Amino acid sequence: MLSRVANTLYWMVRYVERADNLARLIDVNRQLLLDFESLDTERLRGFWQPIILSTGDEEDFNKLYDHTGSDEVTRFLTDDPRNPNSITSCIALARENARTVRDQLSDELWEELNALYLFSRSDEARRLIDSDAQRYYEMIRRSAVTFLGIAASTTSRNEAWEFMDLGRHLERADKTTRFLDVSSYLPPSEDGMEAVSPSILHGTAILRSCGAMGAFRAAQREINAEGVVDFLIFAKDFPRSVRYCIEKVDNSLHLISGTPRGAFSNEAERESGRLLAELNFGSTEDVFEAGLHDYLDALQGRFNHIGGEIFETYVLMPERIQTSPGPKPPTFSDAALWRMEQQQHQSQK
Repeated sequence: MLSRVANTLYWMVRYVERADNLARLIDVNRQLLLDFESLDTERLRGFWQPIILSTGDEEDFNKLYDHTGSDEVTRFLTDDPRNPNSITSCIALARENARTVRDQLSDELWEELNALYLFSRSDEARRLIDSDAQRYYEMIRRSAVTFLGIAASTTSRNEAWEFMDLGRHLERADKTTRFLDVSSYLPPSEDGMEAVSPSILHGTAILRSCGAMGAFRAAQREINAEGVVDFLIFAKDFPRSVRYCIEKVDNSLHLISGTPRGAFSNEAERESGRLLAELNFGSTEDVFEAGLHDYLDALQGRFNHIGGEIFETYVLMPERIQTSPGPKPPTFSDAALWRMEQQQHQSQK
């Protein structure tokens, strides 16, 4: 498979997954906010600031908005065209990536993504954002799930699928840690204690936003900080847990390269295997001993490292071959040909 095609499929699915998870992330705070109708401006800001911090867009947000309130944050993350990571921007980027590899996708998959794109730009979407935001985010989430379901049922299990699955699970693992990290920023009450117990209200909101409440109850777990963290990080069979997602990432990487599990042929496989081993043998006690925020922040750094290595291994591979030492360095014509191919790829995007 061409590296450009692989990269495009990888990011197409990552952007859809990101839009889905942004809708879920906003929903976490919307649920929490229902129980805090009397918050003053400063404490209300404490509910929304963590979301901006978790997305890494605080610099862009501060340039565009003077206040961190419900309206400003939801607008910035939902449909502000100036934010490249808003829900509508992610959907547009996913569609643009799909358009460039249209021949690699089923008709049903393209039609679903195109319909989601048209909805996100429609008057109906703008009306729902203003009058019934819960309905809007529900429709985004349902469309994203439908897109992923169509992809799973109409895509051959080849390299194209593995790159799509790779992007989906790496993005999902990252966003699960960001859901959990919101608990690190709950506003304090007037007496210095937490306004609510994260064991009940906040834990319930996180589980519902991850679609995990039914699975969590089926496991007969108690809703408290330790139980929620253990389930969403270390569960072996829940599809949004960090451990499950990294297992899928590691499996896809080895299927792409053909390297047996337990060995590695590139840095992405080495890092994913190392992280998977740590999750397999880790525990909730390790998380709280390190500090929940610090542990989650370190995980996010590991995900970024894996993503960077995937890009260098499969997208920048021609450049690596050109610059790495060897018995027969590339000739000028080889290098010129490669540069011409890269320019052609860029012009097609």
